[in-house]
Formats: sequence, C-alpha cells, structure tokens
Amino acid sequence: MNTNLLRSLLALGLVLAATLMPCQANAAQCSTASTSGNWAYTYSGTIFTASGQLPLASVGHFHQDVSGNITGSQNRSVAGQSGLEDISGTNSVSGDCTSSFTINVLVNGQLLRTAQLAAVYDNSGNHVRAIFQSLSLPDGTNLPVVITIDGNRVTSRQ
Repeated sequence: MNTNLLRSLLALGLVLAATLMPCQANAAQCSTASTSGNWAYTYSGTIFTASGQLPLASVGHFHQDVSGNITGSQNRSVAGQSGLEDISGTNSVSGDCTSSFTINVLVNGQLLRTAQLAAVYDNSGNHVRAIFQSLSLPDGTNLPVVITIDGNRVTSRQ
C-alpha cells in the first residue's frame, strides 16, 4: 500500500511539472539586449501651452544596440509644422518587459528637447507601447504633454 501511494504521488508530481513547464516557458523574459535591433514607430498626442493645445504626430525609426544606446531619426508635425529630427538616447529594460527611455531630440547636432518615456514590450519583444512621462527643453522648462507611442521591431524575433 505504501508503494502504491508513493507511485501515485510521484505520478502526480510529474503531471504537475509537465503542466507548469509551458507556463514558465511563455513567461515574459525581456532584457535590454533582447530588445536590441531596428525599430519603427509612430507617436501622437498633444502639447499643452499657455496659448492652447497643439496636436502633434511623428513617424520615425531607431537602432538600439545591446547596451541600450539609441540612434535614429523622425519626421514630426506640431500644429501642422513638420520637421526632420535626429534622436539619440538610452533604454533600460526590466525582466518583466517594462522599460524606461531617455530620448534627446536634435537638429543639426543641437539639442531641442529631452523626453522621458515609460514603455512595455509585448508580442515576444517585437512590439512596444510607450507614453511620455516628461518633455523638457534644454533650459529645463517642462512642457506638459500627453503623447503615446506605438512601435514595432523591423525584423521580428522568433
């Protein structure tokens, strides 16, 4: 009888282990290195000024290396005025697939503004959603904004 109980417990343990293994395999595993590569994105939102609200939108691309360094460019439009801009910055990714970006926006090498972003990766690290947490000018002036970003890896990881 003791042997039958031991066999039953062993079988139950094996069934539980086999059931839980796929759950662990599908758990989010992100890192700064795993999100490296070439990305394309759009963003849209509103800048709030003393004169009123300004709609904005952008389309761009960037490369992120395995250390989280970012370089790229974007074409943005603020209240109908468009412009080409370069971007550079850093990205730090946590194991739970949340992330924080610091992005500098430049024209002809001159800093125009710096954005702090909160992000989350999904779709096996091939898609990112983000929101601006702050947007500041080189003199430290903070611009109130509501801007969201949608980005995709240019070549998907499997």
